[in-house]
Amino acid sequence: MVRCGEMEAAEEDDDDEYAKLVRRMNPPRVVIDNDSCDNATVIRVDRVKKHGILLEAVQVLVDLNLVITKAYISSDGNWFMDVFNVTDQDGSKLQKKEVIDHIQKCLESEDYLKLPAIGPTDGGAPPEDESTSIELTGTDRPGLLSEVCAVLASLSCNIVKGEVWTHDRRAAAVIQITDEASGLAIHDAARLSKVQELLCNVMQGDGASSRGTTRTGVSVGAARAERRLHKLMLDDDGGEEAVGGEDRRGEARRKAAAAKVVVMDCAERRYTVVILRCRDRPKLLFDTLCSLTDLQYVVFHGTVDAERRSREAYQVRPSHETPQTIVETSNNECSRQLIVSPEWLQEYCVRHVDGHPVRSDAERARLVRCLEAAVERRASDGLELEVRTEDRVGLLSEVTRVFRENSLSIIRAAIATRDGRAEDTFYVSDAYGNPVDGRTMDAVGEQLGDAVLRVKRGVGDAPVKPVAEGGAVSVLGSLLKGSFQGLRLIRSYS
Repeated sequence: MVRCGEMEAAEEDDDDEYAKLVRRMNPPRVVIDNDSCDNATVIRVDRVKKHGILLEAVQVLVDLNLVITKAYISSDGNWFMDVFNVTDQDGSKLQKKEVIDHIQKCLESEDYLKLPAIGPTDGGAPPEDESTSIELTGTDRPGLLSEVCAVLASLSCNIVKGEVWTHDRRAAAVIQITDEASGLAIHDAARLSKVQELLCNVMQGDGASSRGTTRTGVSVGAARAERRLHKLMLDDDGGEEAVGGEDRRGEARRKAAAAKVVVMDCAERRYTVVILRCRDRPKLLFDTLCSLTDLQYVVFHGTVDAERRSREAYQVRPSHETPQTIVETSNNECSRQLIVSPEWLQEYCVRHVDGHPVRSDAERARLVRCLEAAVERRASDGLELEVRTEDRVGLLSEVTRVFRENSLSIIRAAIATRDGRAEDTFYVSDAYGNPVDGRTMDAVGEQLGDAVLRVKRGVGDAPVKPVAEGGAVSVLGSLLKGSFQGLRLIRSYS
């Protein structure tokens, strides 16, 4: 007798086989056009729809560090149609045949995630079978990354690539390590168990101020760090707000959120309309789609326009706000207000994977919180520091130790190794989330010695408090005296 569960599994297998047959009979069609738009390359994608396919297409472009200036999303029945206007980092059209062919091959493939990467992603990490991936989540605190790096260094593990995010007093990291001696992935089960045990102790801390769960995971192979970080942080807290409406350092939230999200009903078409507006920045579309996909929403229609900086953005205006230039627009499907704004607009018509729109106020509130969090995680407001020097085992442990000893707290970090050189970027504040004092930066520069430390500043970045001569710090320690050998050692976390 066949059990009910077995019948359901068989039906799912049949559905999978039928879906595969449909996709084989209707192969993807990808057109890459450099002629129809004056200032961008237009990429048109037509293929059979499946959950997450939009995010997959955007992932291909993000992996190549391309900038999406516009996107038009539509689905007709079981068919998915997308148009992307993209440029390179310099704002130019795509000209390299290698890049264009790679995009075509990826978007037309069912298993594009398994295809080898090219271009900007080369050299950032060893191949999939030559590194071990570590995933961490836990309560954020000053010096956390320093302790993690110290543990790995004490176990003869070299960090070759990593991403660390913090948000609402929570921290998540995806780190790739290799064995110090062989430079390859670590396969020894006992050693990996020891790594996981010690890192779990670090993430738990003293337990006095922990909020939420602590997780550690170890696996062989590379991971798409940014994609995993979104999933880890969503699973970690489910989009819940910090206790008492406070951020990760216990301060009151900023009154002006980084993202403005409005969720409305479109009853006649049974859609939920999601409108998000915020300042433009790299990978914003990717971050938004990660959240929608992980929350099990399907995008049926959508428009994204970063090129005009969202001169027209949708907003529900509270009655107490000062009136701005507003145009009422309505049709027999949806009613909304149109407001002139300098911010970027994303608008989506979505349903849950079960076919229903948002059905409760609690679900609506969670969707808003998760989208705001997805935008804010990468929008670091700390001081950006770059460390460029020859790579060696224990380097990252020593750099983060210097930060900790000078009361710098790491908000976000991107760690990479290219051609034997460490290329690490950190976003830092003081221990209370305030701008870093200039004297502190001088002290950090003096201690780092051989490392070249650059302070980058952009629009909206946290300033450095000047200490003398008033000039902005552009290069600290370009030829700094001293070396790491003179640093006093601290005990590894064990």
